[in-house]
Amino acid sequence: MKIKRIRSESGVLKQSAEVRSHEAEILDAYSQAVISAVERVGPAVVSVGLAMSAPEQLKRCGVSEIRGVGSGVIITPDGYVLTNSHVVQSAERIEVRLQDGRNFPVRIVGNDPHSDLAVLSILESGLPTAELGDSSQLRVGQLVVAIGNPLGFQTTVTAGVISALGRTLRTQTGRLIENVIQTDAALNPGNSGGPLVDSRGRVIGINTAIIAGSQGICFSMPINTAKWIASQLIREGRVRRSYLGVSGQTTGLDRRLIVRYRLKSSTGVMVTEVQPDSAAASAGIKPGDIIILVGNNAIASIDDLQLVLSRHPVGVPLAIDILRYRERVTFEAFPAELPDQE
Repeated sequence: MKIKRIRSESGVLKQSAEVRSHEAEILDAYSQAVISAVERVGPAVVSVGLAMSAPEQLKRCGVSEIRGVGSGVIITPDGYVLTNSHVVQSAERIEVRLQDGRNFPVRIVGNDPHSDLAVLSILESGLPTAELGDSSQLRVGQLVVAIGNPLGFQTTVTAGVISALGRTLRTQTGRLIENVIQTDAALNPGNSGGPLVDSRGRVIGINTAIIAGSQGICFSMPINTAKWIASQLIREGRVRRSYLGVSGQTTGLDRRLIVRYRLKSSTGVMVTEVQPDSAAASAGIKPGDIIILVGNNAIASIDDLQLVLSRHPVGVPLAIDILRYRERVTFEAFPAELPDQE
């Protein structure tokens, strides 16, 4: 019996050693994935330093300017840098610092507060660049790595997973961004504008927001959206969005009308104001009309209307279905460009 017990203990020890070895291999694989991703994209991540004049109250106390820091990622060898709009929009002077220690002054190529994205330009060539991935292929639970300058600490790396996909996030201008990535990779002030990358080092998001007071709830702009916005900013210096010229509010629909017209939503947008000489006015839309369909998209709220218009080309005809005196009427509008985007 004593011999059997010794053999049994030996077997347990051997099994425990095998378990520890297997766990070490898994941990090592995880570490290697993070290290590999950081080595690929790290050289293209920059620190964005900015300065702006201090308010008069601070100037009287001897403070002449306020400094801040954010993050960005180089997306082309000739110096285009993608970052957040809120990082640079109030800055009077901006410079970026590369991981190799070089500093460069930059100019703002384009700034789009509606998507919280901006493109900067470094007057240099042959710069390290990040590979941009495809955010439509992401899956919940996927390993992700965030790189940036939280609280001013340069080139900080955090890792986590994609917690959820398809979130919506409201920007400072009040517009919604679709398909936002939620992650638990830790972000702090200063991470804004930095890349969120997959295990292969491909940028799949631009870190944009955290929820104050929470832990593990952070958001990134999907890279597919960022690529489209960046191309517009580089080409035209702005993003052209369609504009109807109406103000409205969400309103409930009569159940009988929902059944009669086979509507997909129980609410619509009641027009409260129509701007003179706008696309809506030219189309014949009037206050009191209830917008229920734009193109092939059911409209249940103002947010729905804004999202549809943000995807529709300026000047291209757009069918708008409304309810007027309990009758369904279709108008054709030619949306103009959204004004005052600066």
